[in-house]
Amino acid sequence: MINYRTLLLSILSLVAFSCQSKEPIPDQPSSELLTESYLAWNGDSLPAYPSGKPKISIVKVTIPPHSELPHHYHPVINAGILLTGELTVVDVKGNVLEMKAGDPIIEVVNTIHYGKNNGDIPAEIVVFYAGAEGMEIVVKESNSN
Repeated sequence: MINYRTLLLSILSLVAFSCQSKEPIPDQPSSELLTESYLAWNGDSLPAYPSGKPKISIVKVTIPPHSELPHHYHPVINAGILLTGELTVVDVKGNVLEMKAGDPIIEVVNTIHYGKNNGDIPAEIVVFYAGAEGMEIVVKESNSN
């Protein structure tokens, strides 16, 4: 007769061993989880996805040296990765996130914020938006330039 407890423990041990983090093998495809969270960068909980027909948008934003984006908010969940340069992200609550090339971000939703590039090269960030048909992905603050 099979001892199911022993069999289950053996399977779990095998799975745990095979899921351990391993060094990538040179010249082989690999993947790396850059970030994963239920929270935005400032600690706010992410909202539920909107109802309706899903719409994914991917946008590359370039912020010239020594300039900043207008104050704005996103009504949809979004995340990105800074490709080049440096970027400081500031929200209306006073939270600040300093980013450098290669850093990921899970952006705030429905919270006014802006990004500024204090560096000497353009900051380029690719952002992925998970919205719905008919929804805007960026809304400028009404009293912002």
